[in-house]
Amino acid sequence: MRAADLVHHSPTGRRLALWAGLGAAALALTSLAAFSKDHALMINASPSLPYWAIWLDRGALPQRGEIILFDPPASPLLERHFGKKPKPFGKKVSGMPGDIVTEKERSFFVNGREVAVAKRASRFGEPLALGPTGVVPQGCYFVTTAHKDGFDSRYAAIGWICARRILGVGRPIL
Repeated sequence: MRAADLVHHSPTGRRLALWAGLGAAALALTSLAAFSKDHALMINASPSLPYWAIWLDRGALPQRGEIILFDPPASPLLERHFGKKPKPFGKKVSGMPGDIVTEKERSFFVNGREVAVAKRASRFGEPLALGPTGVVPQGCYFVTTAHKDGFDSRYAAIGWICARRILGVGRPIL
């Protein structure tokens, strides 16, 4: 008799197979729960990034050029444009801690390289105050998008994006 036959025909073998299956299922669910704690699939509803699906990695440290997902700061301007509880924003990291951000005639530069141009008014005609300049603080980032209407660090209502707001690094998948 083969070993497989012993498992299927013996009550002890069936119990062992059942317990092994339950153990494997518990291990799989535990692994999936741990994985989902640090990862998520995010759907992008904004035209400011060219991707509609982004994989969120909560544990990764942002690098220049990567996308970070963050909770936008509360402000009356953001509330008027995105509602009381806006969805997370996704933007590209243009400035890292220690980089120098400058502005000239509404153009923003990081370490001398132009990264974005700020509009004068929102789509509702509200004046848009310029975002921060100077040395990017430790634990913070200057974020932008190539989209002309992107709402990012070039505006004071967003400003530096610091660690407490960051959900994680986004990896475009579609």
